[in-house]
Formats: sequence, C-alpha cells, structure tokens
Amino acid sequence: MSHILITSAGRRVSLVRAFINELKLIDEQRKVFVTDAAPELSAAAQIAHKAFEICKIDNVHYIDNLYKICIENNIEVIIPTLDTELTVLSKNHEKFLAANIKIVLSDEKLIKKCRNKLKTHKLFKKLGVGTAKIYSKIKYKLPLFIKPINGSNSTDNYIIKDKNQISNYQLKSNLLHFFEYLDHDIYDEYTCDLYYSKTSELKCAIPRKRIEVRAGEVSKGLTQKNEVKVFLDQNFSFLKGARGCITVQLFMHKNTGEIKGIEINPRFGGGFPLSYLAGGNYPKWIIQEYILNQDLDYFDDWKTDLLMLRYDNEILVNDYKG
Repeated sequence: MSHILITSAGRRVSLVRAFINELKLIDEQRKVFVTDAAPELSAAAQIAHKAFEICKIDNVHYIDNLYKICIENNIEVIIPTLDTELTVLSKNHEKFLAANIKIVLSDEKLIKKCRNKLKTHKLFKKLGVGTAKIYSKIKYKLPLFIKPINGSNSTDNYIIKDKNQISNYQLKSNLLHFFEYLDHDIYDEYTCDLYYSKTSELKCAIPRKRIEVRAGEVSKGLTQKNEVKVFLDQNFSFLKGARGCITVQLFMHKNTGEIKGIEINPRFGGGFPLSYLAGGNYPKWIIQEYILNQDLDYFDDWKTDLLMLRYDNEILVNDYKG
C-alpha cells in the first residue's frame, strides 16, 4: 500500500487535510505523511497520519534522508511546498522515479526561471504578458518597489516613496533590484492557482483577488471569473515543463484592464485552500494522475465570488515534552 508525503509541512494544515480527505474517498488504507525540521512544533504535522523529522533542505544529507523515509514508508507521491526545495528535488527527480516515487513538480529549467525574478519577466514576455518596469539604480521613478532577484515570503521587500528611504545596503546589494511599483489604488492584485497535467496542459485556472495580505500570505481573498480568467486561458494554456499546482501573481489595471505579471511560483501557494473550497480539487487530480494514472479533462465548474476570511485557530498538543 503506497502513500503520499507532503514536505516542509509547517502551518499547511488546510493542504494536508485536503489530501487526507481526497485520498480517503479513493482508498481508506492510504495515508498522508509529512516531513518537517521540527514536527513537534508543526501544526500540520499534528493532523497528518504520521510526521517525520528531517534535516534542513540545505543540508547535504537532505535528499538521502528524504529518500530513506520514502522507501521505508512506501511513499508513492511527494508534494513539495517550499521554493527552496524545488531546485534540489528537481535535480534528484530521476533518483526517486527509479524507485517509483513520483515528485509532483515542474522541470528544473522552469523552476530556475521562476526562482529568478528577471528570468520570470522574460518568461512573462514570451507568454505575451506585460510586466512591471525594471529600473537601474541610477535612473528610476518613484514610487518604486525593491525586492531580491531570488526570494519568497516577502523577505527583503520594500516600497519606496521617497528617495531618502533608499539605503546604502539597497543600492549596493547585487541581490536587490528596483522595479516599478504597482499601486493597489490603481491595480487589483490576483494570485491565480493553475493546475497543469503531466503533459504541461492547463486543466484549471482560478484567479483569487487579494483583498488583504498578512506576512506575504493572503488573509482575505475572493475567487473571480473575470478578464483575468480569460487572459489565463488564452496565455497559459500550455506552459512548457509545468506540472501540478502553479501560482501566478498578476496585477490588473482597474480602469484599462491592462494585466501585468509579477511572479510565478511552481508549487501550492498559501492561499490555495480558497481555490480548493471553490471546487478546484487539485489534490484529487494529483491522486488521479499520479496514483491512478487517469487522464484529466479541463475543469471550469468552480464557484466564483467566493470570499475567504481567514482567522487564527489553535492546534493543541497534550503532554508535550519539548
């Protein structure tokens, strides 16, 4: 009996629960396991069928440890969740596949493009998507947005409205770049959950309007079948090397409807639970494709205008000895 493993579980309670629920409908004997560097302090680890402690991703033994966990526990499918692990796992994809362990992730070439903001801009242009302007550190227009060429979770992101706010660190760092600032008074921001089949064909696209964000993750969001949805169907119907859940961040001008691309993350995003609850059953489709070897049809029957309002909840652990 084979099982599913979700890596770097952390706070991803909703994602783990979704896989547990969908897997149970197909086969009650199959389980959803997780890994985490500190599973005793991971909320998602508490609700998984089993949690395994593993070293950090940058540890030279990470892949060997992960492989050992998979072999010893009959893991058939791995779901990565962190940007930093995607490249490492893609480089070792064949090692796992040789043991019939399927990692649901995109090709290494696409992952590298998505990790590098400048390469992501080139990819957007290739797909016919406009982008925010990239400024030099000598010639720029205020307000501007500073962010690292590689980064996630809004780390080292700065909105600059006055020249005096720019620090020497920001000017001298080769990792930080200056971009056009897309004002939320002018643009609506969307994080879009796209599902790609094994053959990189788009099977579902759900735009989520970001109403409020906390620590880089949406706390209030709204599904919408609008111009962004039409745009995604037209421009992202095929994305070479894409597989599984891909999140695309877009801005749409409130008056002109102009759409600009910001980021592509080849993994489940933090706001995916809204898409799942709207009917975008990506966990089920992964099970169908990677465990049951079924083909998928394009799915468009998800619920629009579904509002998600997030709040903090508690996971209690009895007799904790940490």
